[in-house]
Amino acid sequence: MEARTKVIKAVVEGGKATGGPPLGPALGPLGVNIPLIVKRINELTGGYAGLRVPVEIIVNIEDKSFDVKVLTPTMSALVAKEAGISKGSGSTGTETVGDITMGKAVEIARVKREQLHAKSLKSAVRTVIGSCVSMGVTVDGKNPREVLQEIEEGKHDKLLSEK
Repeated sequence: MEARTKVIKAVVEGGKATGGPPLGPALGPLGVNIPLIVKRINELTGGYAGLRVPVEIIVNIEDKSFDVKVLTPTMSALVAKEAGISKGSGSTGTETVGDITMGKAVEIARVKREQLHAKSLKSAVRTVIGSCVSMGVTVDGKNPREVLQEIEEGKHDKLLSEK
């Protein structure tokens, strides 16, 4: 007989989950060891300090065992962290709130690539830079649209090669 499981999805601050909302109320009725689950979430999300991280807690209803799956933070959260800002611009196109390097855009693309279902690193980087456009974040001090044009022209091919 296959074990019955319940999946709880939540978004927590990296390394700072608590037994309060949203976890406590969702896990309490399942009769699991909430402090143990919170401790495990904080161990797994510690590297994402300051970011809101989506997590899934898979609970075996019968024996109360659990597994925690950490998903990657949102694209905008990763861009904001690298740009050193708390959120994007309220008036994109007219207001610039931060800057990231092309190298950081590539790092974010590598982290998010699987979730993006991108066929290539180049297309994943274009998605990251597209987020920069909507957030008011420049790339290497340039308008992100300009950087997208440079990518199309092949100016960043060396950096975007699959390694």
